[in-house]
Amino acid sequence: MSDTLVRAISGNKEIRAFGVSMRDSVEEMRSCHDTSPVVTAALGRLLSAGAMMGSMLQGDDKLTLSVRSDGPVEGLTVTADASGHVKGFAIEPQVINPIREWDKKLDVGGIVGNGTLRVIKDQGLKEPYIGEVGLISGEIAEDLTLYFAQSEQIPSAVGLGVLMNKDNTVREAGGFIVQLLPGASEESISTLERNVGKISSVTDLMKEGKSSADILGMLLDPLGCEILSETPVSYRCDCSRERIEEVLLSLGEKELRSLIAEGKETEVKCHFCNKAYKFSVEELEALLP
Repeated sequence: MSDTLVRAISGNKEIRAFGVSMRDSVEEMRSCHDTSPVVTAALGRLLSAGAMMGSMLQGDDKLTLSVRSDGPVEGLTVTADASGHVKGFAIEPQVINPIREWDKKLDVGGIVGNGTLRVIKDQGLKEPYIGEVGLISGEIAEDLTLYFAQSEQIPSAVGLGVLMNKDNTVREAGGFIVQLLPGASEESISTLERNVGKISSVTDLMKEGKSSADILGMLLDPLGCEILSETPVSYRCDCSRERIEEVLLSLGEKELRSLIAEGKETEVKCHFCNKAYKFSVEELEALLP
């Protein structure tokens, strides 16, 4: 089964919910960037969040999730759109650290460390919306829960997970976001709190064969879970030679002339997919105004 995003609402219309299965997309990212297991887990969580938050957008809107931190990974970036396309990269993709002693799991918070989470929404307006919060754990899900509460004033619960195989490929990946809608009753609030508390690990449920719809059903029980849509998700980079030319032009004439003066071919790699674009001296000269 390919990667899927599920949107749902509780039977009483007081809670909205998003769930995503992302194994193929996260494996595509891992293969593309040759990420270490712990970086795969960190970036995979952010990709899952990006896919769900992208589905909250409309039309041609785009979303960027940016983590900048003092941990060895230094930073993570994910972009997503409203059509289920996600891509991302880590500044230091090969970071390795010890498994956590107390639960034998990958220490995502350990490689992320302290820093900020920034959410940028490009909605076609003059200026993009930017919301920023300090990281509270570096584990991604808790940090996004804080972002929704502080920057968007939406009480939310976020669960994210990536489970690796012994050969370091991705076994399971995905997550959920559930949000109280304005005017939600005390019954809805307490039901959601109770159900979220019962879910210790998203990937454990996926390993048991639970689908995103199953997990949302557990979170909304006994209020009822009305599935609104199920849409495909994929890891896709939209880079092109034309876009890379725009990047080179943005360096400015002085920097371009400096590259030309070196007298050799210039290679530019896309951050998101690692595809290399090569420009001869003549092609660089053609870009000059």
